[in-house]
Amino acid sequence: MNTQLLKEICETPGAPGYENRIREVVLREVESMGHKAQIDNLGNVTVHVKGREPKKVMVGAHMDEIGFMVTHIDEKGFIRFTTLGGFDPKTLTAQRVIIHGKRDIIGVMGSKPIHLMSPDEREKSVKISDFFIDTGLTADEVKRDVEIGNVITREREFIQMGKCFNCKSLDNRISVFILIETLRDIKDMPYDLYAVFTVQEEVGIRGAQVATLNIQPDFGFGLDTTIAYDVPGSKEHEQVTRLGEGAAIKVMDSSVICDSRMVAYMKDVASRNSIPWQAEILTGGGTDTAGIQRMTAGGAISGAVSIPTRHIHQVIEMVHSDDVSNSIMLLKSSIEQLNTWNW
Repeated sequence: MNTQLLKEICETPGAPGYENRIREVVLREVESMGHKAQIDNLGNVTVHVKGREPKKVMVGAHMDEIGFMVTHIDEKGFIRFTTLGGFDPKTLTAQRVIIHGKRDIIGVMGSKPIHLMSPDEREKSVKISDFFIDTGLTADEVKRDVEIGNVITREREFIQMGKCFNCKSLDNRISVFILIETLRDIKDMPYDLYAVFTVQEEVGIRGAQVATLNIQPDFGFGLDTTIAYDVPGSKEHEQVTRLGEGAAIKVMDSSVICDSRMVAYMKDVASRNSIPWQAEILTGGGTDTAGIQRMTAGGAISGAVSIPTRHIHQVIEMVHSDDVSNSIMLLKSSIEQLNTWNW
């Protein structure tokens, strides 16, 4: 497995609407394989691989990561922000971030010290509005390089922990990696494949909707992370998926009920190809799968390959290397064998 590429993909910034840096990495990789890529007005990257028959299959993996946007710089240079995507406020404590202004500037998430909190304040849940960003610079220095509307991403290095990978933004950079590696491996497509690296998923699956309207696929696959809550304190029925137990085949989430034919097909593909898999039912959260399924005339027969992920939407997201390999195998086999199923 090309862990150096995965490291680069995870560490490269790309907040919703500002995916230009990660897009350049994607373009470099797919064009090095000889594929031609198109970029639409919203910023989605689409790679078209010609198939033998005139049907279309779309795979969507979003490039963007949760982040922030500068809303105010005060007279002392401290920065206030709004969120781009979903955050649990307590995960912001003691974190470093990167403000992408005229140059990249490191900042830290600050809040009121516990030593100065009243007993009532200590009992209250922390809020996003309790945080500010401290760059260590004067107000003049900050305002020289930072302005309202600049985006901010989280700072964290990619590491390996046993057979697991750990970093910020594995949601959804692990899927970007999987789709790149699938494009590297595919040999013969029965139908036209549209591999789409989408934008702005974290703020409402916007890129996938636009790309689907353009492509009008017959079949669709979302490619995204899902919850692995296989940790101390969890009940078995809460775990959704477990690390190391295989690629997840989505049955439903809060934004989509996958086509029952596609779910049955993907389970059959996994069985016939000896690919470990687990079923995913996620009662909260959604993915590009919803946009792919709905934003085409009559709907697309859609499902999803989901990658089990611990500590999701934190800077310590964790995936298992075996699940990554199995997800590549499941996606590749599913798109290459679509014409073998009685739809």
